[in-house]
Amino acid sequence: MRGVRLPIPRTTRARRRTVQAVMLGAVLALAPATWMHVTTGDRLRTTADVPAQDVAVVFGAGLWKGRPTPYLAHRLDTAAELYRAGKVRVLLVTGDNSRTEYDEPSAMRAYLAGRGVPDDKVVSDYAGFDTWDSCVRAKKIFGVDRAVLVTQDFHIKRAVALCGAAGVESYGVGVPEPHDSTWYYGTTREVAAAGKAALDAALRPDPHFLGAREDGVTEALAAAPRARP
Repeated sequence: MRGVRLPIPRTTRARRRTVQAVMLGAVLALAPATWMHVTTGDRLRTTADVPAQDVAVVFGAGLWKGRPTPYLAHRLDTAAELYRAGKVRVLLVTGDNSRTEYDEPSAMRAYLAGRGVPDDKVVSDYAGFDTWDSCVRAKKIFGVDRAVLVTQDFHIKRAVALCGAAGVESYGVGVPEPHDSTWYYGTTREVAAAGKAALDAALRPDPHFLGAREDGVTEALAAAPRARP
């Protein structure tokens, strides 16, 4: 079977237009990634050098048989480390609880308790269905203005950029992972997700579920010691 042969522009003008179209497509494809790179700037830190903030936001990353996946466990380990070091005072865990049998925030909370984080210093957001929703709800529902964001290294730029667009001034701690098949899948997925992120930041849609204001973070902070610089 012969392969399909693409038509070749026959005139100089047609070839010029083809090249211009290809270049425009490349620019449009790279624009979201460029926006995220410029927006995050020096906002990406490590657990050692991240500035102290009142709140750390930990994004969900899936469950396996009701328990955090390894990637989510690594995020929670990092958040617990930040809490024990006095870098943050309260942890806001945000994830998917769209159905009764799937409850990311509760599993995250239980995992943190097993790592020595007091239950009253963990606040659950049950409607963090994606990164944009989590950022908007952190701001509008839980009243978070500044935060440390905790997620994998390939996701952290998007998280910081989206939370900034949602009104949350943040620093990001990216959790490093071995470059296995899961890491490559997540990194590849970010290319497509960057386009949606740019649209969310530009259009600023309401999250899937907004709901009423909650005082969980405010109440937890009232009883928590000050974060260390």
